[in-house]
Amino acid sequence: MSRILLIEDHEQLARLVSKGLAGAGIVADEVTTNDSAWAALRQVDYHCLILDRGLPDGDGLNLLRHIRQGGLTVPCLILTARDALHDRVEGLEAGGDDYLPKPFAMAELVARVRALLRRPAITKSLRPCYQDLMLFPEGGAMQCGERSITLAAAEMQIMLALVNRQGEVVRRSAMEAVAWGLSDAVTPNALDVALPRIRRKLQSVGSRLQIINVRGQGYALL
Repeated sequence: MSRILLIEDHEQLARLVSKGLAGAGIVADEVTTNDSAWAALRQVDYHCLILDRGLPDGDGLNLLRHIRQGGLTVPCLILTARDALHDRVEGLEAGGDDYLPKPFAMAELVARVRALLRRPAITKSLRPCYQDLMLFPEGGAMQCGERSITLAAAEMQIMLALVNRQGEVVRRSAMEAVAWGLSDAVTPNALDVALPRIRRKLQSVGSRLQIINVRGQGYALL
């Protein structure tokens, strides 16, 4: 299931957009400011952004420019009431991939998001690997040598976070965010329940790697 970041300070509109996307199998984490969006982007590898311009802490394009300057190429749909030609040009030049003015039809929004999600398909189909492990996100499997095992959706997201960091520490909050999202109700011990399951699965496929708890910092795959 695709996960996107919805940056919109209008609470009712954000709920409607999230509901419309959910009906298309797309999960949206909702934030309301540039600062909260940047914090979310540092924790989760989103497949797409939906960005409003008129946010409480400034123009959303400032965030978009910051994202692009940092080398993040996640597709971005700018969703705003500013529909003048110069506004659209400014949005696209700031790094936007598409521009949809308010008001809009939900069917068109969903179609445009789906179109953006199709763009990085080649990148997403790559098999993340680290030492003796290979992950198959689309099939929900983890493989070591000739052995493979199925991972639940949250387990796969946790393993992707660890494998992508190649032995570096991943913060606990970041692992919870990628596994269950920022908008979902997560029990405080959800990660503590998931990690022993993943460790047993690593052993069952014969991997030499272990998930290590780095006290006060997070977890690493070593």
